[in-house]
Amino acid sequence: MTTTGVVVCAAVLAAAGVFGLLRRRVDGRLKVRRDDGERRLGVAELGAELGERATLVQFSSAFCQPCRATRRTLAEVAGMVEGVSHVELDAEQRLELVRELGILKTPTVLVLDAAGRIVRRAAGQPRKVDVIAALGEAV
Repeated sequence: MTTTGVVVCAAVLAAAGVFGLLRRRVDGRLKVRRDDGERRLGVAELGAELGERATLVQFSSAFCQPCRATRRTLAEVAGMVEGVSHVELDAEQRLELVRELGILKTPTVLVLDAAGRIVRRAAGQPRKVDVIAALGEAV
């Protein structure tokens, strides 16, 4: 291999490593998006009743491995916190809502307050601690 080839290979590996670290850092973080604050979701959009205090909405797809782990995490948190419900939606069956909400990846988790306003969202698998903290803001 020539020197140029080694340099190019090293540069590509370094760029991939930096990208991976950045992606890992933001994946699954529950964030506030300014355009979500006024959007409300209800029974018509979700096909299920909202929780008394908050609702955890999960957009999943059939072959999504992180979706299974996210389902367990959200169900566990909903079981721990009174008045919180967990609703899972199949992204493929709800394409219109997916497009309307700008969901680009599964799993995507939305944390709704009692009125159905989106207070936080995460693309990727959120940590249980982050979900509980986001619920603190929603209730």
